[in-house]
Amino acid sequence: MPADTVSVTGWGRTAPSSARLVRPRTFEEAALAVRGCGARGGIARGLGRAYGDAAQNAGGEVFDMTGLDRIHAIDADGGTVLCDAGVSLHRLMEVLLPLGWFVPVTPGTRYVTVGGAIGADIHGKNHHVSGSFSRHVLSFELLTADGQVRTVVPGTPLFEATAGGMGLTGVILTATVRLQPVRTTWMSVDTERASDLDDLMARLADTDHRYRYSVAWIDLLARGRATGRAVLTRGDHAPLEALPRAARREPLSFRTSRLPAAPSFVPEGLLSRTTVGLFNELWFRKAPRARTGELQRIPAFFHPLDGVPHWNRIYGRGGFVQYQFVVGHGREDTLRRIVRRISQRRCPSFLAVLKRFGDADPGWLSFPVPGWTLALDIPASLPGLGAFLDELDEEVAAAGGRVYLAKDSRLRPDLLAAMYPRLDDFRALRAELDPRGVFTSDLSRRLCL
Repeated sequence: MPADTVSVTGWGRTAPSSARLVRPRTFEEAALAVRGCGARGGIARGLGRAYGDAAQNAGGEVFDMTGLDRIHAIDADGGTVLCDAGVSLHRLMEVLLPLGWFVPVTPGTRYVTVGGAIGADIHGKNHHVSGSFSRHVLSFELLTADGQVRTVVPGTPLFEATAGGMGLTGVILTATVRLQPVRTTWMSVDTERASDLDDLMARLADTDHRYRYSVAWIDLLARGRATGRAVLTRGDHAPLEALPRAARREPLSFRTSRLPAAPSFVPEGLLSRTTVGLFNELWFRKAPRARTGELQRIPAFFHPLDGVPHWNRIYGRGGFVQYQFVVGHGREDTLRRIVRRISQRRCPSFLAVLKRFGDADPGWLSFPVPGWTLALDIPASLPGLGAFLDELDEEVAAAGGRVYLAKDSRLRPDLLAAMYPRLDDFRALRAELDPRGVFTSDLSRRLCL
């Protein structure tokens, strides 16, 4: 198998660590890689879109699973697909959309593997309707530390430990996923402005049930009466009759476009409070006060940043931290207080989104619980950022909330049990299934998972 010692980071480009990168091309090679792990163990890695250190393993092995990328079977009548864990959501869209099917859940990038989608139990703009990715997984095959390949189904402890388990129960080899039927590759989109955070939350709470997909971009630099002002975007898959006549000829064509890649070198400080504040002002002002029924292509609605290759470089060599937390319904005062604190501290974030989550998902370490989730990107070089986020973590934990492990790069381990009540169950199952600690990562060591 091809293997090199390389420096590995998450998408945030912070805390790099060196590991031996192994590239299995068959299930047999994946089993050999697991059996051949040294004392530092190994961890599966997909397309590297976890923001922190979940797919890193300093001094050990990292299994690049993107070589296992076959689509084995599609049930075009029943709406299911059986594929390797290394298949990306992008590839699934290319193959399935012309057949009238869409992935059940997609995050803000389609460059995520199916194995990564299960391991992080990804969520999207439709969580209030459809839940997270694992809710649509009918079964998967898991290579465990003892060399066995187990078929895992929902409702079992191993399924619930693996969904959101950050790759620490084993290597996912294949998965069978239930799909979402669509008649076109267009979205019918409604956009409106919210004047402040309370206005935004009221709009979301009152009318989210009308939409399959819902998300708000929020201006975290706005202060005073405008604190939390936002642009709310919601929509659903457009029916055939909503398309103009020319588009009806190929209603299921899937087209993407790409802008030039971000340069490999970006000067430090490009995303300052001044530049981000100017961007936020322009973005808010250019949004319509209210617009309904706009037709957008799937990539434009779901994955606008995918059109800019290596967009994570714009934060410079220091990289960035993505901070995402959720607090439950009834804890709106905690959300308001955190938004005010971020605004008052002038954190230069131009990628900040607020969503509502629906019912909790079955994974013991799955992130979503019913309530409000805020995600924001912050340059890692911002002075005092670590201490500030530690304070926010404590507020979140005290309110019964949690941070998202797939995006975390700096959470203190002492807060983890308060955020994830099934943590002891996860640790116990992992100790039983993998007593030698074959599957390990920088994240698992940092958080004592």
